[in-house]
Amino acid sequence: MTDDLSLLYKEPFSDAANQLERLLSQSNRAFLIGAGCSSCAGLPLMSQLTQEVCNHSNLSSATNKLLVSLVKQFQGSTTATIEAYMSELVDMLSIAERRSDCEAASCAIKLNEVDYSAEQLRDALSEIKCIIAQCIENKRISLSTHQQFIQAIHNTLQSGKLIGPSAVDYFTLNYDTLLEDALALERIPYSDGFFGGTTGWWDQNGFDEKRLAARVFKIHGSIDWCQLEDGVILRRVRPNIISNDSLKKAMIWPAATKYQEAQRDPYAQMIYKMRLTLRPKEKCDAIFTICGYSFGDAHINIELDRALRDSEKRLTIIAFTSRLEPEGLLKKWFDDEDICDQVRIYARGGFYHGNIHEKSKEDLPWWKFETITRLLRGER
Repeated sequence: MTDDLSLLYKEPFSDAANQLERLLSQSNRAFLIGAGCSSCAGLPLMSQLTQEVCNHSNLSSATNKLLVSLVKQFQGSTTATIEAYMSELVDMLSIAERRSDCEAASCAIKLNEVDYSAEQLRDALSEIKCIIAQCIENKRISLSTHQQFIQAIHNTLQSGKLIGPSAVDYFTLNYDTLLEDALALERIPYSDGFFGGTTGWWDQNGFDEKRLAARVFKIHGSIDWCQLEDGVILRRVRPNIISNDSLKKAMIWPAATKYQEAQRDPYAQMIYKMRLTLRPKEKCDAIFTICGYSFGDAHINIELDRALRDSEKRLTIIAFTSRLEPEGLLKKWFDDEDICDQVRIYARGGFYHGNIHEKSKEDLPWWKFETITRLLRGER
């Protein structure tokens, strides 16, 4: 059922809704896209993905046993997901590898009275990533909302205007390829850091091409990224043209990982690009819009918080949240007099900006990706 938008254009919320088009028509625009934006296409939310992975029939008995033990470590948690379990596994692997590098007598990691070697942990992590990829790849998806979103950003909002000098940056925490597919179908020149096509290779210089209208930075990796055993350059390879023996599929990095991969390219390069985007040059302003993100990634939260304080008021963050009112980091920003004017919070229960806190007795649907898209397309 399609949400009625009329409530958003009534007082006291009409101005907040109308301001979206004005703000997102500016040239220096960037987006942070979370899992909530993929749900409308038919892909699972993180909680659903967690259940699918943990119950997947293709899990080996060894990996399944390890995963069950990892889940037990989070007993009592209502927010732990497959990313938390992978992060725990990654930390265990890091410890095992460090012991090995130091030539310790015992390098194994004990979990639930079972010793795991670095090789066993590494194999389990790789298998879980492949299962995640399978869970996403096997879904029937609809790209209609994502295509309409791209149309709105690159066409509707630019109607009668010159396109700004800078490309629109999309920083996505999702493993899927919905954004790239929508951009390609709408014929928007973009780069995701790869040269080539369905089969390609990573080269950060691709982000610097002058004709780009969009750049896609996949902060947590992608289901179609892989790495050859005999190389260090990230690849995108059709799985049916290369032996599985020489291919590490699904280059996915969990949200809270302290693993050494987080310090390497392309992860490090993409975080560097985000820092530049969040810190506009002098006499320039930037609009950074957050959709479908639950603020569960400590690394990303730190980057956003530091940027707000470093930007000298040149950065504006637009945040959509399904919460009734600001919580966590959003509440911290709204309560901080130094930066609250830079943050516009569109919550399910109201609108918050500076000294404005308009509450609603009815649920406001503007936090949904479908609704955001409709608003940007000029629907009322």
